[in-house]
Amino acid sequence: MGLTKTENYTAEHIELSQMMKVLGHPARIAILQSIIKTNSCVCGSLVTEIGLAQSTVSQHLKELKSIGLIKGTIEGTSMCYCINQENWSKLSTQINTLLNSANCDESDCC
Repeated sequence: MGLTKTENYTAEHIELSQMMKVLGHPARIAILQSIIKTNSCVCGSLVTEIGLAQSTVSQHLKELKSIGLIKGTIEGTSMCYCINQENWSKLSTQINTLLNSANCDESDCC
């Protein structure tokens, strides 16, 4: 695949595509759902709940944290993670805007 010509896209296009790329792995979706379901910071139970190796879960958490969907704090010897509400809301708005922008009538489509 060739290089992306980023000058053709807005900062919002690039940001949304990077977030969607990170969300494109089922383990990351499961991790996010687990954190959301807990409704508080999650420290050590993700490995057991997700059923993957600690190193694998850590790598997925690193990816989610790198795009700002989760944030982490150090508590003792473990990292605790929770949803970064500001970025989560921003992503939600961007996705809803994209999905709701298609307003064509089926009779107008091919």
